[in-house]
Amino acid sequence: MPNKAMEAFPQEILPQQLFASLGSLEFLRPFFPADVLPWEWVRNIAKALKALRIPESSVKVSSHAHIAGRVFVHPTAVIGPFAAILGPTYIGAHTEIRPGAFVRGNCIIGEHCVVGNGCEIKNVLTFDGTKIAHFNYVGDSILGNGSHLGAGAILSNLRFDGQEVIFHHGKSKYPTHLRKIGAILGDAAQVGCNGVLQPGTILGCGAIVHPGVVFGGYSPAASVVRAPVKLLDISHNSLGMEEPLRV
Repeated sequence: MPNKAMEAFPQEILPQQLFASLGSLEFLRPFFPADVLPWEWVRNIAKALKALRIPESSVKVSSHAHIAGRVFVHPTAVIGPFAAILGPTYIGAHTEIRPGAFVRGNCIIGEHCVVGNGCEIKNVLTFDGTKIAHFNYVGDSILGNGSHLGAGAILSNLRFDGQEVIFHHGKSKYPTHLRKIGAILGDAAQVGCNGVLQPGTILGCGAIVHPGVVFGGYSPAASVVRAPVKLLDISHNSLGMEEPLRV
């Protein structure tokens, strides 16, 4: 997309504002240029993996793990028992795919990452140091350097009606031309335990979504998204009710 056309979009959502570098994945830069809209990167994950020409996997892992298709696993990566990895997938150095994880294919995982127990990921690009640690679903998403998902956090990728995902930025709406897209997390962004990001959500660098919050749209860099919390004095009533409970 020409630079002039890019000016119509919020500059803070562009890749150069969300990611300091590609780190160990810099060799894939031709597929993930800085001057395109971030959801174009989601579209290009499969293209990048195809260009890598990964052979059928011959990696030796635990006899209880399952690897099928074109899968590259760095020799220093650790694949736990009962993990399932489908190709095409690239797994970088010192990364852990822990027991019970399901890597569904079209996944590019950088160095020093974690995909933990009970997690399912598909069509994702995760930069170095990303932690997807416990019972997470991550679909059609990009996670920046050092980003983190708390236990049970979900990056949903499909609307109820199955229609095109629209990115919301303030009062403006921008088409993604994608039916499936999850979330795009800038470097060091975090989602707390059991948080849910709706399809097409973008978090700026260092943004935090508190545990249990359901959020969609855009959260700027170094911002916090939290739900209202009400503290009740229940000293007069064990259930915190205005009137005694009548049975």
